[in-house]
Amino acid sequence: MPMVIGVVAGAVVLALLVIVGIFKLMWRVAEPNEALIISGSKHRTEGLEEGMGFRIVTGRGTLVLPGVQAVRKLSLDLNETELHVDCVTHQGIPLKVRGVVIFKVGDDFVSIANAARRFLDQQKLMSERVHNVFAGHLRSIVGGLTVEDMIRDREKLTGQTRAACGTEMEKLGLIVDSLQIHEIEDPTGYIQNLAMPHAAAVQRDARIAQAEANRLATEAEQQSFARMAEATRDSEILQAGYQAERDKAAAKARQAGPLADAAARQEVVVQETRVAELEAHRREQQLQADVRKPADAKAYEKRTLAEAERDARISAAQANAKETELVAAAEATRVKAAAAAEAEATKTRGAAAAEATRATGEAEAAAAQAKGLAEAEATRAQGLAEAEAIKARAAALADNQEAVVAQQLAEKWPEIVQAGASAFGNVDNMVLLNGADGMADMFAKALTMGGTGLGLARQLLSSMNQNAAPAAGTAGVNGFVPPRPEKVAVEKDEG
Repeated sequence: MPMVIGVVAGAVVLALLVIVGIFKLMWRVAEPNEALIISGSKHRTEGLEEGMGFRIVTGRGTLVLPGVQAVRKLSLDLNETELHVDCVTHQGIPLKVRGVVIFKVGDDFVSIANAARRFLDQQKLMSERVHNVFAGHLRSIVGGLTVEDMIRDREKLTGQTRAACGTEMEKLGLIVDSLQIHEIEDPTGYIQNLAMPHAAAVQRDARIAQAEANRLATEAEQQSFARMAEATRDSEILQAGYQAERDKAAAKARQAGPLADAAARQEVVVQETRVAELEAHRREQQLQADVRKPADAKAYEKRTLAEAERDARISAAQANAKETELVAAAEATRVKAAAAAEAEATKTRGAAAAEATRATGEAEAAAAQAKGLAEAEATRAQGLAEAEAIKARAAALADNQEAVVAQQLAEKWPEIVQAGASAFGNVDNMVLLNGADGMADMFAKALTMGGTGLGLARQLLSSMNQNAAPAAGTAGVNGFVPPRPEKVAVEKDEG
């Protein structure tokens, strides 16, 4: 039993393998770029005439009976053929047209059937056949065109060629995907001669354009040169200005030394002037301390002693006069009292009245005489005091005449300075040299030119001399003698 089952199973497997093998032999599949042409039985294909005797299969599989039906393939790939056609134009000019035609079998069953009938066994000759078809139509079309038309409108040539070949290509079952005219060769040089006027015009325009460009370039270069010259000029002007500034700075630098020296000398002169002024001031202060103040002190001492002595004498004279007056008054009072007492005693007597009258008169006369004596004594004492003061001043003048003169000059100094300054009333500008010496010299000349200051000084000395003379014994009223006027010599500098 198991053997039977094994045999049956083996038979079944064998049968299946046989069936698969037979199926593979009978099954054919059309590739996307091919069409299966099945012949050997009567078939009816849509779009084809009845009784064509073959079946077309594209893009699918089909069963084929081996030995009964034959299967052949028709390529649907693109094919290319190059065109090399000698043509003659309507003008009788021979040309060689170079182009390319890209074609294939149509995808519809009619085109496949037409191509199968014509090229199934001669697919390699398909390009040659197509070339011959396009060459004939291309010669015919070029014969009706001119060279100018072909050059200017190649699309027209291409379109007419495709239209002329369309019917024949459809009969062949072919379709044209692309037709391109690559080149038109002119062995006679017609196209070249035709292009010469245009080339000459273009060359002319090119030369004109080149000349215009050269002119513009020359103008631009000239303008550039002009700008360069202008820039050079501006640069030279700036450099000259900078050089002038540098020269000016150098000149200032060269002048800086002398100017600095002059400024230094000026500062030295100023400082020397200040030093001289300070020295003069110091000398003046020294003179004040060494001469004037001791002289003032001595004069003040003598004047104070003279005034004290005069006051003492005046006081003594006044005391004596007062004492005399009091004594006279007391005596008069006493006499008057005695006379009154006497008159009272002798009132009843006539003789007593006369005596009383006489006593009264004598008492009054004595009083008046005593008063006059007291006044004369006081006047004499005052005159003696003033004489002593004048004598003291004369002695002081004799002992230290310069100090006294300096004191008097100091008291009159504002008037002397004002008189000396009046000599410079009309002077606008004045240059002072030699420092303090120059100042002293100028001031001395100012005093000399003014004259008034020296006149005052001389009047002062004259007054002192006149005051000294009465002290010797010649005195006026109250011992004062007025100063004798003298001529004052005035010297003016004519310069």
